[in-house]
Amino acid sequence: MKLMIASDIHGSKYYCEKMIEAYRREGAKRLVLLGDILYHGPRNDLPRDYDPKAVISALNGLSDEMLCVRGNCDTEVDQMVLDFPIMADYAVIFDGAAMYLSHGHIYGENNPPKGLSGGVLICGHTHIPKCEEKDGYVYINPGSVSIPKDGSRHSYIIYENGEYIWKDLEKNGAEYERRRFN
Repeated sequence: MKLMIASDIHGSKYYCEKMIEAYRREGAKRLVLLGDILYHGPRNDLPRDYDPKAVISALNGLSDEMLCVRGNCDTEVDQMVLDFPIMADYAVIFDGAAMYLSHGHIYGENNPPKGLSGGVLICGHTHIPKCEEKDGYVYINPGSVSIPKDGSRHSYIIYENGEYIWKDLEKNGAEYERRRFN
């Protein structure tokens, strides 16, 4: 199973389009979004080409290929205009180990869900890519597609066969980290 995992678009038409181009180029089966899709939030500056309506249109065209969880900036109003579900606080995918998907504001690096032992917790929210083995599980963050923080890259992850590959969206998917778990 090949997945593209991304987070924190925050209404950027420019980075949403680049993300979709990368998704098509990568040939992933599903696009997994870890929340904060349309709104930029009060703590963030406006991302490049802030245009939530264009993001809605672009993502609705992929509705059958999406798997999303709710971010702290996502609301019921956002769900009303999107053709795919975004309001779940978490999702679980099994592919060898359990992959627990959450935005990170409810369940995250410092507050993992119970029953995660031996699994992988994948969150966005901080806008900083990370991969760290914790006590009994692995914590992974793809970073942010549109508003990276702490000098990180505009990034996403490709997951396939137990391997997580961090890629730079601005450099046509150039790989900059690879880790294997399972």
